[in-house]
Amino acid sequence: MLPWSDKMPTMITRFVLLLFIALAVSSCSPAEKSQDREAIVSSINGVMNAQQEAWNRADVNGYMEGYWKSDSLLFIGKSGVNKGWNATFENYKKGYPDAAAMGRLQFTNDEMEVFSEQHAFVVGRWVLFREADTLGGHYSLLWRNISGKWVIVADHSS
Repeated sequence: MLPWSDKMPTMITRFVLLLFIALAVSSCSPAEKSQDREAIVSSINGVMNAQQEAWNRADVNGYMEGYWKSDSLLFIGKSGVNKGWNATFENYKKGYPDAAAMGRLQFTNDEMEVFSEQHAFVVGRWVLFREADTLGGHYSLLWRNISGKWVIVADHSS
């Protein structure tokens, strides 16, 4: 039995519950002003562009600036569920130890739903171009505005 397997149903349940709460918030208090939505979209795109640029400089520290620096950060990937900023950071450093392994990253956001001035959800694609190969997949990101800064609080990348 994997060490996280007994916790996975609870973590996934929490992630799904958080999504439903965000959806409920969107129906109660939507970000109706288009300029508010545009500002939020611009802020999130700015964070993602900064992440992409940091990654392409082989700067994992800079890349991690887009994530909520909390033990409650949720990351779901091919290896399963990880919780916490530090665990996510260590996994990135382990999986991508140098510039060659990191390659050149490209994000493409396909959908962005702004639920409120505090919550947004992004679905998109990532491609990692490396000398030896090209990898790609999809992501769904739950964003939260914390103290005026948009950060990823849940990341499901495959």
